[in-house]
Amino acid sequence: MAIESQPRVTEPSGSMDVAAVQHLATGIRESVQRVIVGKAETIDIAVLALLCRGHVLLEDVPGTGKTTLAKALASSLACDFGRIQFTPDLVPGDVLGVSFYNSAKGAFEFRKGPIFSQILLADEINRATPRTQSALLEAMQERQASIDGVTSSLPEPFMVMATLNPVEMEGTFPLPEAQLDRFMLRATLGYPDRSEESSMLDRFRNGDDPDAIEPSKTAEDLIAARSVVDNVTVNDTVRDYLLEIISRTRESNNLRLGASPRASLALQHAAQGWAAMNGRAFVLPDDVKYLAMPVLAHRLLAETTTQLRGQPTAQIVSEIVESTPVPIERE
Repeated sequence: MAIESQPRVTEPSGSMDVAAVQHLATGIRESVQRVIVGKAETIDIAVLALLCRGHVLLEDVPGTGKTTLAKALASSLACDFGRIQFTPDLVPGDVLGVSFYNSAKGAFEFRKGPIFSQILLADEINRATPRTQSALLEAMQERQASIDGVTSSLPEPFMVMATLNPVEMEGTFPLPEAQLDRFMLRATLGYPDRSEESSMLDRFRNGDDPDAIEPSKTAEDLIAARSVVDNVTVNDTVRDYLLEIISRTRESNNLRLGASPRASLALQHAAQGWAAMNGRAFVLPDDVKYLAMPVLAHRLLAETTTQLRGQPTAQIVSEIVESTPVPIERE
């Protein structure tokens, strides 16, 4: 396949353009890196989710900085931060909020739950029961919460960053496919290498608060940047390349559940956001190729025989992407 030279793109009207989006993303990244040593790729994934109105699933062992990352993102944009520690006895009201009778006023009042935060950390989400996990579904997809028959809109921006303990750990419940599909991106922090960990120990040896950072941008800047991302061009050839990858996940003999239409939309929007973060108003095939893994791998289910061979979905996605011909730009 060949891709035609990219057309000249007229930037959206207003003060924000792709150069401004790139500057905003760089500012957020630099703020977060004051408290997270290294892990640039994971930070970029989190910033990308913010730009694309997406949610992030962080799968890792405890103590690698997942909570710090979420708090740093909120601080960098002066956003409200909320945290839910998921446990087996958690109920939906602990997430959404409850109505209670105020005897002093003689009326019922609603006490909002942490879901009404702009950036919400759902910590160890797979330690809660499926009933409580499902309380997040409407909020993540519809950006609203229904309590006692009353529907309330959630604030903007709104992003859920959920941490997921490895399923081998005691007391965890697998997330249902419907909930996994609502996370735009999956990432992992992992352990720092020796030099990064040494730098971390040196930076915070005086007991400084690693979460204390000054905002670099505002929530209003982020909302304006999202409009620019929505207008990033995806030409037909790049879209065909994206759809070919999606189609191959559905046809793979190693998978019993391929990528959903929601996954197609997520991959296209993520590619638009990645292009804008890199100062471009058009998507390249390499954007799609780079993001296929964090967008698709957690949404797929491997065949039982594939699981027995120890082949994870991430490896299957990698093989599909590598075997799909990449469009080449004509001079």
